[in-house]
Amino acid sequence: MLKWKINKLETDLRLEKLLNPEELPEGKGINDSTVLRLEDNIKQCAAYLEEKERAIKSLVMLIDRFKGVDNKILKMRYIDGMTLKDISLELGYSYSYIMSRHSRIVEVIKMIEDALQED
Repeated sequence: MLKWKINKLETDLRLEKLLNPEELPEGKGINDSTVLRLEDNIKQCAAYLEEKERAIKSLVMLIDRFKGVDNKILKMRYIDGMTLKDISLELGYSYSYIMSRHSRIVEVIKMIEDALQED
């Protein structure tokens, strides 16, 4: 979605820069503030996209540290966006088992984050 928004903003910017002020009705020519706003929006979206891509890469690296069912639960939940109910159906485990495993995994991740922040 962010890539689409950036592409749309870049297209809007190109169109704004291509407008010929003499051929447009009065007051409808190139607006420097519009160009600056579009350029600023593109920069903000690109920075946000880059941040999200780094976060996803870190998440994938973290998930890959877990093995077996834990790895599958994390991938299905945070990469594929599945609900815990759907994960339980897909993996053939009870919903309560998947909820319990997920809670345990999240606790382990929080302990790791806390330990890293103390350093």
